[in-house]
Amino acid sequence: MQGLSAAPPAAFLLLLRLTALLLPAAAAPAAERELNPSSRLAAGAARVALHYLNYQAASPGALRALGQVRKATVKNIPDSGHKYYLQFTTEDYKSGENAGSCLATVLYPKTMSPPVVNIKCVPTKDQKQIQEEDDKLYRKIRHQTKPITGNNIPDSYGNIEPALEPVWALAVAGSSYIMWEKSTESLGYFLAQVKSVKQWIRKDAFLEFDYTVLLHEIPTQEIISCHMRLTWLPGHPLKVKYFCASENHRLEDGSGMESGSASGILHERGANF
Repeated sequence: MQGLSAAPPAAFLLLLRLTALLLPAAAAPAAERELNPSSRLAAGAARVALHYLNYQAASPGALRALGQVRKATVKNIPDSGHKYYLQFTTEDYKSGENAGSCLATVLYPKTMSPPVVNIKCVPTKDQKQIQEEDDKLYRKIRHQTKPITGNNIPDSYGNIEPALEPVWALAVAGSSYIMWEKSTESLGYFLAQVKSVKQWIRKDAFLEFDYTVLLHEIPTQEIISCHMRLTWLPGHPLKVKYFCASENHRLEDGSGMESGSASGILHERGANF
């Protein structure tokens, strides 16, 4: 008796083979690669996340600097770019004291657009303490009898006059927008110096300054000069407009509404992405 199933005809087998050759292969899932936490790529991505956080916080009292990268991995996202997954500690920008740890992702797009950042941090300061520091700094500037002006902050010895510390703190917050937007996977930035600053007197409650800031580009070691107009009021988004000499005076505008997320507080240090 003949079996219930017969061998497929040769023509059918040939058709299956041709179909397999013509159809695109399924994309393999992107592999996540571990990075040395002390590598330049890991530290660079963590600083990009902090630039974004410092700008979005719009708070001189909440400024953070990078402490130590604890863990870093990178994944190639097809058609998007390289995405970094980071765990790192932070320090208070002014005192250098522990400011808590953060988890962040940083995507460097293949297009000419800023890195896409999502970051959540465990704070060591409560919001009330930060608000008090910001209000104190704001009152100190408002009570000046004449507009603030200054040059070479810090000076060649690294010193900052106490009267100019508030405008330096605002320069760090404002230039964080520029450094976040200009950063790429291969280029990073530090604020080297405020070359000049001038306060504009306004009729409303906002503070407004014109800055010329010098950014140190890594790893090229170039110094980039940028003009920055900054507007600030405690509890409001930081407004920044700038152009840099290396960009043919291209005007950019930052108003606190950018892609990414720096909202919310993470209460679990070891959470997975």
